[in-house]
Amino acid sequence: QVHLVESGGGLVQAGGSLRLSCAASGISVSIKAMGWYRQAPGKQRELVASIYSIGSTNYGDSVKGRFTISRDNAKNTVYLQMNSLKPEDTAVYYCHTPWPDTWGQGTQVTVSS
Repeated sequence: QVHLVESGGGLVQAGGSLRLSCAASGISVSIKAMGWYRQAPGKQRELVASIYSIGSTNYGDSVKGRFTISRDNAKNTVYLQMNSLKPEDTAVYYCHTPWPDTWGQGTQVTVSS
């Protein structure tokens, strides 16, 4: 059974940084596509960043140049480094893998102005 557990969320001032972690079990992040999504109140869930087995990455337009997705195969963990945070980055951030379709429980990120 696949489990994804996010951590690292919190309250930060605009311009600050946070690093989210997604610890996986039941799968190997080195051979799976992994992604970070976010959902703000009243809005649809949106893709933030994804990383593929070959190491290529993809980012949502609103976070390009500020966020970086990476993985540590030895720790079986995917990270999302978030810099230059803005109030509009406030959301619940979820870790996801499409095969099998699995979501983590989410971690709250709040950016104050």
